[in-house]
Amino acid sequence: MSRTDAEQEGKTDAERVPSFDGVRWTSCSLEDFTDLYWDEIAPCLEAEGIDPRDEKPTHQWFRDHDARSFLAALRRHHDRPFGEFWNEDLELGGDEEGYTWATTDDATIDALEQFLNRRKSRYSLATSSVDALRTRLNIYVRAYREANGTDDLLTPIQRDQENPDYEAVDACYAAFDWLNEGTKREYSAQTLQRVRRVVDAWYQHLVGRRVASMNPASGLYDEFKWEVEDSPTPSLSANQIRKLMQASETTREQLLVVALAGWGLRASEVAALHVSQFHRDVPEDDIRFITFESRKNGPGEVSLLYGMDVLDSRIDELAEDDTWTGYLFPSPQGETPYVTRDTIRNWFQNLALEADLPERIEGERPSPQLCRRFWYDTYTAVLEGVLEGVDEIAAEQGSSDPQVVMQNYLSDSRSRRVRREFMRDQLNAAFGERT
Repeated sequence: MSRTDAEQEGKTDAERVPSFDGVRWTSCSLEDFTDLYWDEIAPCLEAEGIDPRDEKPTHQWFRDHDARSFLAALRRHHDRPFGEFWNEDLELGGDEEGYTWATTDDATIDALEQFLNRRKSRYSLATSSVDALRTRLNIYVRAYREANGTDDLLTPIQRDQENPDYEAVDACYAAFDWLNEGTKREYSAQTLQRVRRVVDAWYQHLVGRRVASMNPASGLYDEFKWEVEDSPTPSLSANQIRKLMQASETTREQLLVVALAGWGLRASEVAALHVSQFHRDVPEDDIRFITFESRKNGPGEVSLLYGMDVLDSRIDELAEDDTWTGYLFPSPQGETPYVTRDTIRNWFQNLALEADLPERIEGERPSPQLCRRFWYDTYTAVLEGVLEGVDEIAAEQGSSDPQVVMQNYLSDSRSRRVRREFMRDQLNAAFGERT
């Protein structure tokens, strides 16, 4: 259902709705629906003071938030009513004493929960993000138990363990072999990749805390090459980004395109941008950046490789108003200090019409998500290029994974510099030479 700017301007953050832009329901596995719950629905519930783990949203809530398509697709493509999905897939129902892990081994549960607690506190992760990590870890715990006949994941890797390391590695690989068996478990390649990442992080955390003597998951990247299907969300092309910039007649429109395609921000992040987030005073060989105290995947920084002139023009324009509070997209109605995500979406779609972009791009209407996808796809291609460039170094270091070189042999500053140089070239191709 479309909304006008006027309808959305008065909405507070607590009234935001889940966004399913670009989702192709026919290709969503149950694990994809689980991710959509934690990524889109849970943050909206939290914004309203509802615990997404303890309070099941009602069908009326889905209707009020224009999210009935989630329920309809869940039932149509997986024959899953939401109550069953809540209990069996989210594993949130019927447990009054907390989360039900697929293990009864107290030491293993303590190690899992300590890892999640530290991630939440040190990365400032939202509850929904922590719950998503917990779900993925539990997929592995269940697979480990089924494949190895034990739910004790700690003993094989403890520092005083006398058994050879290869037995612990074999047990870890056996769990992923179990997950990898056919499609009956309904785990998509993307879900398996996410499980692999958090399992690797958990084991590495245990090694760092001196709980474990080794990380049995360190070789999973070479052993399992899950092929992720093309993203259901298409992307704007570099030529279409240029058309958007050419059609932008105001600094607001220009900054909108820069923030989405040049900085890779989400529509909600663009809406709430404040001048205090921009850091310009950096060392001579470093890059200016934006900081986020609370982001979807925790706190983070975004490099400013393009668009500083557009940013400065927008600030100069807004600073002429003595009442300006520092938000780059202030709300004209004053009920909230900045515009809503839906206003950003409406502005973008109007600009797409002015730029004469296709009405549909691979079946999807042009949106901020498609614009941001340009940055994401570009960065992914850049990273692949960087990794190809360090293959030779990886071979010299006896590693078949160039990511190990990026993490262990290149300094943080050098690694960032290499990625930024590649990325800057790609952005210049879309935006042109600017600062």
